[in-house]
Amino acid sequence: MAPASGGERAVTVDALWPYIFIAVAGWLATDIWRWLGVLAGNRIDENSETMNWVRAVATALVAAVIAKLIVYPTGELETSPLWLRVGAIAIGAAAFFAFRRNQLAGIAAAMGALAFGLLVLGV
Repeated sequence: MAPASGGERAVTVDALWPYIFIAVAGWLATDIWRWLGVLAGNRIDENSETMNWVRAVATALVAAVIAKLIVYPTGELETSPLWLRVGAIAIGAAAFFAFRRNQLAGIAAAMGALAFGLLVLGV
């Protein structure tokens, strides 16, 4: 390999250490909890009150993230009006129930409604 010249810089292992450290530390910080969750989850009865609570908390967290995206969007979604975002969710929910609780149908309908609304509004 030719030596670096001009504005090029050779990438050394020393320059990569911060990125390697971030990757390993991030992996360790999250992966330990995943393994502990697997170990604890194997010992919990699927129909127990504990599992019902875990499902309720997980569902609430997902609902909160979706609500935040609808009410306080960022990026390109921020340019769309609130009524369009809420309407797209309503159409998606209607499709979800109309197609026997099919998640793909609900998501596709909501995305289609939002895309169509943005196209009509010229946003």
